Amino acid sequence: MIPREILEKVRRIEITTSRMVTDVFSGQYHSVFKGQGMEFDEVREYQIGDDVRAIDWNVTARTGRPHIKKYIEERELTVMILVDASRSCRFASVNQLKNKLAAEIAAVLSFAAIRNNDKVGLILFTDVIEKFIAPRKGVRHVLRVIRELLCFQPRGKGTDISAALDYLNKVTTRKTVAFMISDFIDFNSSLKKSPQEEFAFKKSLTVANKRHDMIAVTLNDPRETELPDCGLLLLEDAESGDTRVIDTSDPALRKAYREAALVRLRKREMLFGSTGVDPIDISTDKPYERELVKFFLRRRKRRMH
Repeated sequence: MIPREILEKVRRIEITTSRMVTDVFSGQYHSVFKGQGMEFDEVREYQIGDDVRAIDWNVTARTGRPHIKKYIEERELTVMILVDASRSCRFASVNQLKNKLAAEIAAVLSFAAIRNNDKVGLILFTDVIEKFIAPRKGVRHVLRVIRELLCFQPRGKGTDISAALDYLNKVTTRKTVAFMISDFIDFNSSLKKSPQEEFAFKKSLTVANKRHDMIAVTLNDPRETELPDCGLLLLEDAESGDTRVIDTSDPALRKAYREAALVRLRKREMLFGSTGVDPIDISTDKPYERELVKFFLRRRKRRMH
């Protein structure tokens, strides 16, 4: 039995995000993603005016007559949403927790997808694969996805992005549009990496993006880059459980914290650039709609050139 408060939250998110999709995202989603792929249709004899680059040389050699491969535009997409359910995503210093923000963003993307007759699937992960919902169409299916995001209780605490990406490749046989919603603080993988590696999941991300259209939705909070001046503070790592007392009244400490955070963000940006993954940077203290719109506009501009 699903608690009433969860059902009310699902309904509230459905109303909010459906209106948002109708007013803002639906047409942009269609122009950015629909028909972006081509799938094989048939081989037929070459006709005057056909693109010579489409010639199938194997069939041509076998038959003695030129043949071309004919492709048709893919109209139906599969959208996979990978959501980080680790402990570090249960944090926010303003507005709503990162995991609640993730649920709302996932809902927007899901409603945009089904509005365009696409399938939506879900992978919830921590340092293990927590939940997989196979891609399907329809509002009822999307509402189930939202319910899982709101009330699922994960077993794991840490984050293993490589495992989530490998699992995506395992359960999907065709190219998908894959949104990974995470803070990309990968504690589990950081334990495994060598000193030369900055991000242990880089290889998995590169492989996944060659097979799929990967989009990284990064969840950020102001306190991850700026410490307030509030004296002694006990900090606990949400994933490892390690604790540490720091003196936030020390300007040098606050400066070092800020500089280390900025270096981490720059390296993350370089990671996405080097792997060809499009990022959407979301912060808990700013409306996420603005960043989604900027992403769609950027994608559409790229397709037009």
